[in-house]
Amino acid sequence: MELLRSNLSRVRIPEPTNRIYKEECCISFDTPKSEGGLFVDMSSFLAFGKEFVGWNYEKTGNPVYLHIKETQKLVSEEDRPSKKPTLLAIGVDGGFDNKDPVYEQSYEIVILPDFVTLPFPSVELPEKVRLAVDAVIMNVGAEKKEQVAAWTADTKLISKHAVELKQLDNGVIVPPSGWKCEKCDKTDNLWLNLTDGSILCGRKNWDGSGGNDHAVNHYNVTKYPLAVKLGTITADLEAAEFNSQCNAKSSMETAVCYACCGVGLMEKLFSDVYSYDEDASVVDPLLAHHLQHFGIDFSSLQKTEMTTAERELDHNTNFDWNRIQESGEEVEPLFGPGYTGLVNLGNSCYLAATMQVVFSTRGFCSRIYPYSDFLSRYYLDQSLKVAFESAPADPTVDLNTQLTKLAHGLLSGKYSFPAAKKDDTEDAAQATLTAINEILSALSFLLHCFNELHSGSLILSVLTAFNFQKQEGIPPRMFKSVIAAKHPEFSTMRQQDALEFFLHLIDQVERVNMGNPLFDPSRSFKFGIEERLQCPSGKVAYNKRHDYILSLNIPLHKATNKKELEDFQKLKAEKDARGEELSSEEIVRPRVPLMDCLECFSAPEELHDFYSTALNAKTTAVKTAGLTSFPDYLVLHMRKFVLEEGWVPKKLDVYVDVPDTIDISNMRSKGLQSWEELLPDGAEEDAEPNANEDIVNQLVSMGFQYLQCRKAAISTSNAGVEEAMNWLLNHMDDPDIDEPITKAQKTAPYIDPSKVDTLISFGFEEEIARKALQASGGDIEKATEWIFNPPSGVSSMDTTPSSSGNVADAALPDGQGRYRLIGLVSHIGTSTHCGHYVAHIYKDGRWVIFNDDKVALSKNPPLDMGYLYFFERIDG
Repeated sequence: MELLRSNLSRVRIPEPTNRIYKEECCISFDTPKSEGGLFVDMSSFLAFGKEFVGWNYEKTGNPVYLHIKETQKLVSEEDRPSKKPTLLAIGVDGGFDNKDPVYEQSYEIVILPDFVTLPFPSVELPEKVRLAVDAVIMNVGAEKKEQVAAWTADTKLISKHAVELKQLDNGVIVPPSGWKCEKCDKTDNLWLNLTDGSILCGRKNWDGSGGNDHAVNHYNVTKYPLAVKLGTITADLEAAEFNSQCNAKSSMETAVCYACCGVGLMEKLFSDVYSYDEDASVVDPLLAHHLQHFGIDFSSLQKTEMTTAERELDHNTNFDWNRIQESGEEVEPLFGPGYTGLVNLGNSCYLAATMQVVFSTRGFCSRIYPYSDFLSRYYLDQSLKVAFESAPADPTVDLNTQLTKLAHGLLSGKYSFPAAKKDDTEDAAQATLTAINEILSALSFLLHCFNELHSGSLILSVLTAFNFQKQEGIPPRMFKSVIAAKHPEFSTMRQQDALEFFLHLIDQVERVNMGNPLFDPSRSFKFGIEERLQCPSGKVAYNKRHDYILSLNIPLHKATNKKELEDFQKLKAEKDARGEELSSEEIVRPRVPLMDCLECFSAPEELHDFYSTALNAKTTAVKTAGLTSFPDYLVLHMRKFVLEEGWVPKKLDVYVDVPDTIDISNMRSKGLQSWEELLPDGAEEDAEPNANEDIVNQLVSMGFQYLQCRKAAISTSNAGVEEAMNWLLNHMDDPDIDEPITKAQKTAPYIDPSKVDTLISFGFEEEIARKALQASGGDIEKATEWIFNPPSGVSSMDTTPSSSGNVADAALPDGQGRYRLIGLVSHIGTSTHCGHYVAHIYKDGRWVIFNDDKVALSKNPPLDMGYLYFFERIDG
């Protein structure tokens, strides 16, 4: 006791704002249920497993810990409290009771370094210790708080303006595409005001990205409260089914029906609606009606969708689910190092599938790394102790530490073992019946909310529970919290696009390793792309960029089973005429070879409205593309999702035949050839670009000088009087404001240096930052998107020719163009933001399926159904 009293200064009583960790070790996946229990630092309130608590003592000198140990106790079914779920979650208050074992907690005070133990509770303990420990025990752990917050944060309320929303009869009809802000040139982040039909850009972010605040400014003037984000509106089958089955006849009845049928179902249609008056994302249950006012007919869109291939995909949903997950197969479960599953946190399968494949690459996990002889970044090269010692005071918010923690959790095998039976004393037959009843009860609630089986991976976890012998797996909560920090989508519990998550992960890893590129494992995915443009003059321009994925169109006209497809279409027509539906066995899908998809990437493409500096005019150029380097790992993204005319999103119902190895040596760019002549940098300086005289005259009438007004109109691409006036006010003090206008001003528009600095701070090179800003009209958000996912054409930009003849980028990994397939991420569902993701990885000479926390030997890997394919370069 005297030892404890001598260390009272290192004991803190938690404040309400303190984050208390008591559910999981901050540098491992040890929990109070682990053999050694969990140790909570009574100064920092961080938790550590028994193997790691000594490291914290060495680093901080904090000696006093609360030791928490949980021991399973037997509880009969009758003794379990029964309560109705009120939250679509598992394992949190208000969510589903997943009937996990009941544990009994025990506590004691431990003083390091000698692990001196004192019982708790005890009246002999100092009052400060008792108060501190009681506060820790009574506090809801930070892990659980974040979990509940993530679930509840997605709950949206019906807008108070929705039912009685005023809509002006002003004749506005919104086209299905080609939108542009009415106040500026922005073509993304656009919001449709549901009162007057105005299309305006969103808010400006702190870093200058986003919009120009025109939508919110419009509300401040008009007080029209509701707007929907264009590009987010989709016609869902399940929403159509809801509307067809709903008996509501009036606006108020529809709102009431919405309230009784559940938020989960309706939000899939009524998403991205914002109320400026309520200052929140809201639900508009009458959105279809409000959109119809502006010519957007949802009922016809839904009917059209039900008669296209999307309906065939829906008919065959169960078949696809089973193929991707290998459901019903008698598969062999796998355990040990590299075979650890990831617990589904609730629609987190996109993260689980992606991270399993990423940690199967050498740069993230293996012993030999291609750039030098050091070991991999997050496993063998960097022990947990090294990561912890270099971490900030709170390692739970450090990406490097959490990546290392996840790597050791997945690859060490420490947590890869069969799950313990929930109740060894319960009769096996009764246990099965009980489990089935629980699943049916859960499905009843979920189907009521979603009205479809493939609306979320949460359901799939239930459906496939008996297809594999499960392991406990590890829950990547802390990693998800760090990687998703401040990201508006990944920080939610909604399903996300695995491609977007992969690119976000790579971006964050690259930033963490900025200034030390040799230790950056993301570079193993990085490669260069060079585009060659030739105008009718015969002269050429070369543009270069870096990327991490090769996004491929799927040429359906290259299908190898055209005869079978023709027969299928005839059969389909006959059955449609008889009012019969096709069975899943009768459906035939196009089969397209992967090499044809790769050839499409390099095939010549016409670019219209290309400004040729050789002809001093817009013309049609021919673009071809190639790779300047072959990365260690080539990630291929199959563009299976397209947007048809009329706002209808569609998933291509196609199989891609992928071989075990590919050779893309022919895709290497050759660079500028000796016989080629580059396009000139600019035209003659005495040729002046045209300015809109109406804009110029209005500015002159305001008192501005004529030359300055012409320069403002040209610099803002004749966007409008307001834009030109804003440009003038921002550039009145420019030293060249009164200098004559030249053609060069049009071919090399002004780029705000502060925006260039912002992109450089993100880790981009200055030349790339300038080119991206030029291509995107100075918009930081669009420039960032251009860098990571440049458009297939560059007709909107005046390119700067490259004179470099050496196309190989020495800073990037490179080698021969031969690759072997090592993994794929498959997806099933009507969009990338719903459904389920599963990974298949080639390990130790065999294919393995990683389906959340289920890991097993794959008998029939769905190699033709991949969404993302991961190839490893073959050297030597």
